[in-house]
Amino acid sequence: MKDTKNSPLVLVVEDYQDAREMYAAYLQFSGYRVAEATNGLEAIDRANELMPDIILMDLALPKMDGWEATRRLKMAENTRHIPIVALTGHALAGHAEGARQAGCDSFVTKPCLPDALVAEIKRMLSVRDTAAGGGRRGNRAPGRTKGTP
Repeated sequence: MKDTKNSPLVLVVEDYQDAREMYAAYLQFSGYRVAEATNGLEAIDRANELMPDIILMDLALPKMDGWEATRRLKMAENTRHIPIVALTGHALAGHAEGARQAGCDSFVTKPCLPDALVAEIKRMLSVRDTAAGGGRRGNRAPGRTKGTP
């Protein structure tokens, strides 16, 4: 496994355990650190706690959906800078536009190939780094951080 000590932290927000674990495993294999959340409320808590480099947000979530979680994260001063990639099983053009209006920076239709997801993460982080003048925030502890039990 690659040294992930200085790798970007990806918060994977997905209520379906198998999908969440598959994304996490592939992202770790690709050199990312991974944190997980299972619903919109947990996503907000984890984002505030961990300040991830990017969030993969399923839009159909229990307790609080991904649409509302994204709106709240983008309204908050401390989390609005975090890129959010919407993950959804709906390929309709209206969903992509709705995701953008909610504050998502990008949109990926599920199921997607893991390589395509990693490519989108790299693209979004590159856009973020370019906009920020190339600098990344401070280092974090390595390893996968699971969601709250």
